[in-house]
Amino acid sequence: MFIFIYYLDLYRFVSAIKPRTMTQYDFNNSLIEMKTNLQRFAMSLTSDRDSALDLVQDTYLKAITYKDKFVDYTNLKAWVFTIMKNTFINNYRRNVKENTIIDVTQDLFYINQPHDKGFISPESKYAEGEIGLAINSLSDEFRIPFMMHIEGYKYKEIADELGLKIGTVKSRIFFTRQKLMLMLKDYSR
Repeated sequence: MFIFIYYLDLYRFVSAIKPRTMTQYDFNNSLIEMKTNLQRFAMSLTSDRDSALDLVQDTYLKAITYKDKFVDYTNLKAWVFTIMKNTFINNYRRNVKENTIIDVTQDLFYINQPHDKGFISPESKYAEGEIGLAINSLSDEFRIPFMMHIEGYKYKEIADELGLKIGTVKSRIFFTRQKLMLMLKDYSR
């Protein structure tokens, strides 16, 4: 008799804590309560207020659209934040892909075409000349590795080309930067 009462009480207890389904009203209220946290997280991802608000809106849309994928009364906050993070990553990848130029011409015409930098102010033209003079005033042992580095050569390539050790190349480029900063301190911010 005692065992039967124990199981009956256990059945009532389990029935009482059995999760009920989350209503659309409860789901929406929970989403609205997260708004400030979502906005803060979106700002940390985008660093732009308008982009952050767009990201929050996209997150709300996806959360409401895919509510049926959410398991009722589990961690809604983690689920929504995961949606936001994945939306941000997907948008970032899409933007990178859109800004990639794919040149299918035989001679790579579009990539090799000079890009117009727009209007160049007299001040920037003068500053460019001053920087060029400062670089040219350096001795060859510092100027050549520095110019190769600016042109896009890797440290290893510079070392091989000049017959130097890679550490020597790195230190010469470092010291050249230091010298140029001293010579051109009027142009620092």
